[in-house]
Amino acid sequence: MNITQLLQTCFRSILRNRMRSLLTSLGVIIGVGSVIIMVALGEGSQRAIEARITAMGTNLLQIMPRRQMSRSGQQVMMRMNAFTKKDIQKLRDESSFTAAISGVVQTSANVTGSEGNAQVTVQGVEPDYTAARNWNVNAGFFFDEEDMISRSRVAVLGRSTARNLFGDEESALAGQIRIGTNYFTVIGLLEAKGAGFGGNDQDDIIMVPLDTAMTRLNNSRNINTIVLSVVHKDYMEAAQKETELILRESRNIADGANSDFDIMNQADMIEMASATTKTLTTLLAAIAGVSLLVGGIGIMNIMLVSVTERTREIGIRMAVGGRKRDILFQFLTESVILSLMGGIIGIGMAFLVCRIMSITGIPTAINPLIVAASTMFAALVGIIFGYYPALKAARLYPIDALRYE
Repeated sequence: MNITQLLQTCFRSILRNRMRSLLTSLGVIIGVGSVIIMVALGEGSQRAIEARITAMGTNLLQIMPRRQMSRSGQQVMMRMNAFTKKDIQKLRDESSFTAAISGVVQTSANVTGSEGNAQVTVQGVEPDYTAARNWNVNAGFFFDEEDMISRSRVAVLGRSTARNLFGDEESALAGQIRIGTNYFTVIGLLEAKGAGFGGNDQDDIIMVPLDTAMTRLNNSRNINTIVLSVVHKDYMEAAQKETELILRESRNIADGANSDFDIMNQADMIEMASATTKTLTTLLAAIAGVSLLVGGIGIMNIMLVSVTERTREIGIRMAVGGRKRDILFQFLTESVILSLMGGIIGIGMAFLVCRIMSITGIPTAINPLIVAASTMFAALVGIIFGYYPALKAARLYPIDALRYE
């Protein structure tokens, strides 16, 4: 029996019982579809997380004071040694890898505009902050060193904040906002950033000069965070080590003592988020893959039933010259075709579901390698679980098979 005849015979046998064949392949359909969808969700989420972290700024180091416990009598206190402008200036003067640097003080305040009020995150930053965060002003302008020195009451708004306070973005420029008891003039609008790492809206923000925030809003000389962009991603590790040495010297930390600050590397954050997502994706794909095995058992079960139903047919084929290997290949091919049909339908189902998810805003990314691997695995399931029924059919004695009722 040549390959063409073999395939024709197998398809005739499968199409003879269309509904049973479809139900037999159902486990493989669900298994292949589930694996592709789960991996697509995982990779889509990973790309979305990486994009959000990257949107926070490229080649970025974020430096924050570390909370430390101290004892006062019977009470245990948490204290934090905040940064000062001296620390920032020392980094600016001595760092070899710094492209831009800025101190950051942050608070949440009730802010009033001409068309409404809202609770908004207010950040006091330096002029280099936009360069460090790779965040441009695309309407108006950002404040400069002169505004810093004179502690000007000027503000730059995020797009969401502009809409909340003024009704629309264009009306915000040159408008007045009230933060606490202080009035500020809006001189610029930041470009839209969208959701950040953790899902927060990065565009719901107000930026004012650092010195203005410290004197007029916080009444404190303490700086919460330092952001520092490195000239190139290849120097991230060296810059992190150098930054730690400079700050330890600036803060008079003795050799051997622990640093009282932490440095977060954007590249490390991306790597950590990616590793976590990959682990979850692998776990979900493995769970979904179990249904492929269940589908394989279903194929084996139906093929055994098919061998029993067609025992007389097998006897006739053997009686007219059919060899054992012809019978073996016929039933094995039927099993593989059933499994592959299930795999192809499952792939189509996965593409459709992923398309619907993308339209509704759920990030997905179908990996062609996973599609190919799922197809191969479906064929392998057909071979593994179809081999025993095919072997059973091939081992039938022609006389016993012909006499079977």
